[in-house]
Amino acid sequence: MTGSSQASAQQEALPGLRATVRRSRATAPKAGTQSKPVAETDPVARVLVDVPLAHLDRPFDYAVPATMGEDAVPGARVRVRFAGQDVDGFVLERAGASDHAGRLTPLRRVVSPEPVLLPEIAGLTGRLAERYAGSRADVLRLAVPPRHATAEKAAREPAPEPTLDLEAGERAWADYRHGDAFLTHLSSGGSPRAVWTAAPAADWPTLVAHAAAATRASGRGVVICAPDLRDVDRVSVALAAVLGPDQHVKLVADVGPQARYRDFLALSRGAVRIAVGTRAAAFAPVHDLGLLAIWDDGDDLFAEPRAPYPHTRETLLLRAEQQGAAALLGGFARSVETAYLLRTNWAHEITAPRAVVRERVTVQIAGAAEEELARDPYARGARLPSTAFQTIRRALTDGPVLVQTPRSGYAPSLACERCRGPARCRHCSGPLVLTGVMTPPVCRWCGVAEDSWACPICGHRGLRAPVLGDSRTAEELGRSFPQVPVRRSSGDHVLAEVSRQREIVVATPGAEPIAREGYAAVVLLDTWLMLARADLRTEEESLRRWLNAAALVRPGGSVVAVGDASQAALQALVRWDPAGFAEREIAQRREARLPPAARLATLTGEPGAVDDLLTILELPSAADVLGPVAFGDRGEWRAVLRAPRSQGIALSRALGEAARVRSARKLDPVRVQVDPVVL
Repeated sequence: MTGSSQASAQQEALPGLRATVRRSRATAPKAGTQSKPVAETDPVARVLVDVPLAHLDRPFDYAVPATMGEDAVPGARVRVRFAGQDVDGFVLERAGASDHAGRLTPLRRVVSPEPVLLPEIAGLTGRLAERYAGSRADVLRLAVPPRHATAEKAAREPAPEPTLDLEAGERAWADYRHGDAFLTHLSSGGSPRAVWTAAPAADWPTLVAHAAAATRASGRGVVICAPDLRDVDRVSVALAAVLGPDQHVKLVADVGPQARYRDFLALSRGAVRIAVGTRAAAFAPVHDLGLLAIWDDGDDLFAEPRAPYPHTRETLLLRAEQQGAAALLGGFARSVETAYLLRTNWAHEITAPRAVVRERVTVQIAGAAEEELARDPYARGARLPSTAFQTIRRALTDGPVLVQTPRSGYAPSLACERCRGPARCRHCSGPLVLTGVMTPPVCRWCGVAEDSWACPICGHRGLRAPVLGDSRTAEELGRSFPQVPVRRSSGDHVLAEVSRQREIVVATPGAEPIAREGYAAVVLLDTWLMLARADLRTEEESLRRWLNAAALVRPGGSVVAVGDASQAALQALVRWDPAGFAEREIAQRREARLPPAARLATLTGEPGAVDDLLTILELPSAADVLGPVAFGDRGEWRAVLRAPRSQGIALSRALGEAARVRSARKLDPVRVQVDPVVL
């Protein structure tokens, strides 16, 4: 055969050869999938793979090679082959057989034989995923911290026996009705559930520590959740004082990945039986769990900002139901959710008698009372009426004074001095602010300084600050009390504690430092501003922040709130009646079919995506749809779904099923939030 004819024949044969090669490659065993000896005992591992796709949110069966038989224990991290790539996963359980008819793919490797996912936590992630219409993979990222090999190799000695003084606990809780019964149930191995309203000036970390000590007396573990690191540190100090050293660990992100994983392992290995921390502590792998406690559950820091957005309170309540543990929900205020628990008899109430509350604090409202207007005609419009001024002056002879102001900064908003129109930037229409007494106004959006601003409405060049921040407030108080130090606590500069010396502390809500012996007086400024927010929880949240600040006063101290006495939230503050206010809120929300009497869900995304989701969604019979309407400034739309509380789980399941259908079809994403904190 000539060279040209041979080349032509080879070209004609190439398509067939290529097809044969492709078929042989497709049928040839790939690396890592060749038949290997499997474990003799329970050769099947059910693995939950770390794939954030709703339609793949279920366990998959894998073969356990004989070489991994001892390491691939339930709760261990593994690597598996999934959809053509290696992915992480957790072994949920081992089984003797699989329902899959074909050959099982073997595990690629065991990342670590450490069982970091306890069975009860695995079950909790499933219930949370269903409750919040999310995926278990997303919940697992919140529950189990990333692995740190160095921390895993280090072993921690078991904690020594705790120091238990149950009589001291009974004395500490003596001021509360049913407090002694609650501790007795805990120490005897019971699982009581209580909503605790702390009295003003209470040392709540010590009371929580005594509840933990009573639980440890029965041989059980404890989980305590607090809103922020400052509160966690206070509880940590109290636990060490009541139970002794090395009895607990702190689960907070600020300590770094190695220390956090080390403390996590101390709990999962049973070396320590008490965990205190922020949101993530709700998933702490504590052995023989006996008590789940949360302080100030109404704080928005307990709302998880990552999907599926579970709330710490709901996580703890589900866990208490699942594991039969006691629950303690405490705070100076009372959220409508905890009040609903009392109404449904899920929990019992622990409160201080009215006589104890009255002797600990006196609250008055300044600025609008008739007798005050008779003495000071300008009191209604004054930011610091004479009553508040005189209270500060008297209290400074006896110790520090706390002044709470709702805004940080110097002058966070400006307006025309003549017509009161908002002052805006000429370049981008952003709001103008003042950052200091000697600086010109600047735009909050683009940062351009406006040296020669003129009002576009009336042409006037004067500016006024309708709202003053903590910097300006501190400056004004410094001029009024020139011999007294004035300190600020807000933003990135938050004070943890102040001494007993005479000084004025200006703080924004949530940044109030603790006074070692309590404040001689507390003054709440600009209460109207906190009530001006357009939100479902405006009044509830305002009262919570006022009560938290007022509770820092020493026993017998004074609290002055500057505002309108006709406001229901301020009236509840004067009476120190968070329970009555929560009942009022529940009654109003039941009439409006709002949480906690109903279950809500929001769908946010591109208009077409939201419409597609509503089309395929099979809602419960009594559910209704509000919207969709334009939402935000990014072109998104939002729909609100509402269902009776009895159909809440049906609504979540319907949303989960719709998410699986959309995930399988690879449709545009929609952000689903069940019972969002902000509406």
